[in-house]
Amino acid sequence: MRIAFYAPMKPVSSPVPSGDRQMARNLIAALECGHEVEIASEFVSRDGSGDAAIQRALARRAQEEASVLIEKWRGGDPQRRPEAWFTYHVYHKAPDWIGPAISEALEIPYFMAEVSHAPKQAGGPWDIGYRAAEAAIKHGQGIIGLSQRDAACVLPLLEDPGRYHTLPPFTDTTPFALAAKNRIKHRADIAGRFQLDGNTPILLAVGMTREGDKLASYRVLAEALGRLQNSKWALLIVGDGPARSSVEAAFADLAGNRVRFAGGVMPEELPALYAAADLMVWPAVNEAYGMAMLEAQATGLPVVAGETGGVPDFVKHGETGLLCLVGDAGAFAAAAAELLAAPDRRAVFSMKALARTASEHDITSAAVALDRILRDARELGAV
Repeated sequence: MRIAFYAPMKPVSSPVPSGDRQMARNLIAALECGHEVEIASEFVSRDGSGDAAIQRALARRAQEEASVLIEKWRGGDPQRRPEAWFTYHVYHKAPDWIGPAISEALEIPYFMAEVSHAPKQAGGPWDIGYRAAEAAIKHGQGIIGLSQRDAACVLPLLEDPGRYHTLPPFTDTTPFALAAKNRIKHRADIAGRFQLDGNTPILLAVGMTREGDKLASYRVLAEALGRLQNSKWALLIVGDGPARSSVEAAFADLAGNRVRFAGGVMPEELPALYAAADLMVWPAVNEAYGMAMLEAQATGLPVVAGETGGVPDFVKHGETGLLCLVGDAGAFAAAAAELLAAPDRRAVFSMKALARTASEHDITSAAVALDRILRDARELGAV
């Protein structure tokens, strides 16, 4: 099947590191296991300000983009025309005005992955985007939820609940599992590179250093670790962005020269970093699910995180990590201290994380599930 792929919130081609963008790329890779995928548009529909004028302008531009694409495909080679449209990540701040129009014009099925619907946004600053997202959801022939939390508000919009499918977040676990097998080497390399004591437990935090939820997570983490000054640990922070100085300031009062900043790294460097660490620590303020935490689990790295969004879908409390109330620095500190003091328990969590991600969160099983969803919709005559 020829699939037109679209991510209205963040262009897939952007080099800026992002878990959201990585999930889009994972979806494309999984779809390409049995289908031909084309990135149909890089039009960004996101309005972060809640400005109705901006939303109306974005809607007009999106309609123009849709018209251009419809004309291109109607007048081009029928063998190159898409047979399905697939949109990733739709919500009130980043609706899809393009996909439904093209789906209707070309009479092809319309699929969506990771969509959310928040009725409290009705009549608010993003009402235009909210209505557009709602209309797109109702139009969807197949809606794929990557987080358990989204189903409750999305399902009531669907005449046929059978159009909703749950797919756990996934990645290609191969490079992460390979890094786990070379844990000793990676630990020695990373300890030397960042001047860390290889005998000291290494905590790892991976996240962009930007304002908003990421900075809030870093501040919770700094406050939590400030309560563990008498414990033995070192923290390696991976990520960069405009709020780097604010993040550094949050950790400035920690004693003992314990914190290292790796800055931004290439995706292919991450498996070694996960494998070198003893514990991933991420408060996950307003996190959708957190690709870095999924990748950490795929390397057998136990996780301490805030219990939010889709994080509990793969960080299993008491089995592969510990979850605590989001924003509660005291609870976070207690969870981190509990695992720092229990290396044998961390080892058990590590083995379970490796097994679970390989069996439930690998790209191979995701490709099979996506193929089934697409083909079933076609066979049922969804359009």
